Amino acid sequence: MADEIRLAFAHPAERAIATASDEPRDRISLRDHIVEAEIGAFQAERGTTQRLRFNVVVEIQPITAPLEDDVDRILSYDRVTEAIALELAAERLNLLETLAERIAERILLEPQAMRAFVRIEKLDRGPGALGVEILRRRRDFGQHLNDLASEAATTRPHPRVVFCSNDVIAHAGLSKTIDALAAEAAPLILCVGTPPEPAPQTGHRMTQRRVDLLAIEQNGWRLAARDLRCKVVSTRTELDWAMKNDQICVWAPSKIVLDAVDGPKVQPRDSVALAAWFAEEMEACELVVIGAEPAARPSDVPQRQGTLTDPLG
Repeated sequence: MADEIRLAFAHPAERAIATASDEPRDRISLRDHIVEAEIGAFQAERGTTQRLRFNVVVEIQPITAPLEDDVDRILSYDRVTEAIALELAAERLNLLETLAERIAERILLEPQAMRAFVRIEKLDRGPGALGVEILRRRRDFGQHLNDLASEAATTRPHPRVVFCSNDVIAHAGLSKTIDALAAEAAPLILCVGTPPEPAPQTGHRMTQRRVDLLAIEQNGWRLAARDLRCKVVSTRTELDWAMKNDQICVWAPSKIVLDAVDGPKVQPRDSVALAAWFAEEMEACELVVIGAEPAARPSDVPQRQGTLTDPLG
């Protein structure tokens, strides 16, 4: 009995271990994450915020393939904090139980997640912490989880992908151009081509492809140095995070291009066409080309010609 009482108030990670099945699973956890929010059924809780403490453990299927230190191959911790933020922002709720259920459901949308332990406590409603803890499994939600996944896919952000030529990168008005682009509603991802200096020549198609992709990344860092709001990003996980957090990105193409199952048929030196392929991969709302000719290949993503003074044409 004493052990049961101890586990009842222990961190959800201990409860996850105590209720583990024979099927081995890995776990990620979020401890003592405190957020201020308006929540509660009592009149005294309306019109004011209070501190909520979140402790979450997610059991995931073990990853059998080599990780290779690649963030795109894991369930990112950002998905847990993002689930909390999204559900708190969706609507005002009366019950912690409702909030916990919705957070667990959103976490279990992730293909790797199998079970979610969610504990939420109110820290300002008395001398102690008042809270709830739930455990949910993927099968607890049934078809509803599939419906929610479809809904999430339809609400995925659609960025504006903008190709900037070397003349644009070097121009004194670059920051004003980025100002105009960032003022639009869609998330902004900038693409560049190879730098003006000739890249080393390897004499071999596959190795040359890698050299040219790395040259594009070097040029991306050159753009980022001109405007420190721009962050060079190479993984899909970080791109997704950046789009949801209004971060301006410069795409570093090597990883996404080389990892793609159906990669681009164009060579990196055809940099506008490469940007058009990337825009399709990201389901962009449009591709804007500044300082270069638009891609000739037909694309499902609309293309627009911009200028430094009028980047959206």
